[in-house]
Amino acid sequence: MSDVGSVHEHSPRPPAVHRAHVVLDLGTSRTRSLSLDGFAIADRPSAVVVPSPESAAGMPVRPIRRGMVVDPGACLRLVHLVLQDAWLSGGRPLEHVMAGVPRAATGSDRQAVRTAVAEAAGCEVTLVEAPLAAAAGAGVDIAGPGPYLVLDVGAGIVEAVVVSGGFVTDAAALQLSATTSAGLLPDALEGVVEMTAGLLRRQPAHLRPAARANGLTVTGGGALQTRLLDRLHTVLRTQVTATPEPQHATIRGLLRLCLRPAAPVIAL
Repeated sequence: MSDVGSVHEHSPRPPAVHRAHVVLDLGTSRTRSLSLDGFAIADRPSAVVVPSPESAAGMPVRPIRRGMVVDPGACLRLVHLVLQDAWLSGGRPLEHVMAGVPRAATGSDRQAVRTAVAEAAGCEVTLVEAPLAAAAGAGVDIAGPGPYLVLDVGAGIVEAVVVSGGFVTDAAALQLSATTSAGLLPDALEGVVEMTAGLLRRQPAHLRPAARANGLTVTGGGALQTRLLDRLHTVLRTQVTATPEPQHATIRGLLRLCLRPAAPVIAL
């Protein structure tokens, strides 16, 4: 498997800045990166080739599984590659990297990401909960009073969150064993719908009407699955909206948060 990624046009171009900052979305299937003065999202498979006694060409390894780091050494190599994608000019040393991590990630999972990124970048690293970044990238007013329901459907993990005042106030997660090119398998799809409905049901009674009125925003590659959106609408009885280019919502949100360092969002 090649380490060569693809590049997607990113519009609109962010304001020119004079700081070497990069944002990074490490996913189970795909990894995206973008520098603050860049114009395109670098997008590559979350896989690297490592030396192997069984193969002279090496073996492909996926260091991220179900949203968590499972191979720290391979994760370090992956981060090296995606930082090169994002910072092609190489004219200045990096000052800061902001990376998204699942809300469900443990302390050790988060430390593994922080260690790999810090070693590869040699600079300050800020971690932000990926569903919160995805909400920002989808245009949700995450600093507003909310509550806002957001469902981030990734290839390895699906997270439903409630956002209010710059915080994730409640969350649920479902780790996936498999997805297909068509999206979630039927059992997983129903599990995601029930998880999201359960999150809404357990909100305080006085907040549920506002949450329903604000609707559900769906991000991540799985947001392209029409059957999922239809089931969510039927079960939750609220408006369900898939954000445009949902697979890029997290990286867009990280960019916005990095451009607004005073935003009331808690970094990890």
